[in-house]
Amino acid sequence: MIRVRFVGADGVVREAFGIEGARLLDVAQADGQPLEGTCNGDMACATCHVVVAADDAGRLPPPREEEEDLLDLVPAATRTSRLACQIRLSAALDGLTVTVPG
Repeated sequence: MIRVRFVGADGVVREAFGIEGARLLDVAQADGQPLEGTCNGDMACATCHVVVAADDAGRLPPPREEEEDLLDLVPAATRTSRLACQIRLSAALDGLTVTVPG
């Protein structure tokens, strides 16, 4: 199981676990995180926006151009912002920390 730390807008940290290949969005939703994922990962919205901890951002594959285009529309986006629907868990991501914006 791959461990993920979710930091809420209120600063509360929760740990969740997912299997290899699971989408971060699905792990977040199963944990009760407030991520909508309205388009179900079809890259048509940005309702699953998360901010990856700076120390962890380099462990992720780079975002595709479509993901970057959607993140350009997110007012609270940062340089380590990603869409949770586009992140697949792997052993290399064990211990990943992401903030769920308010």
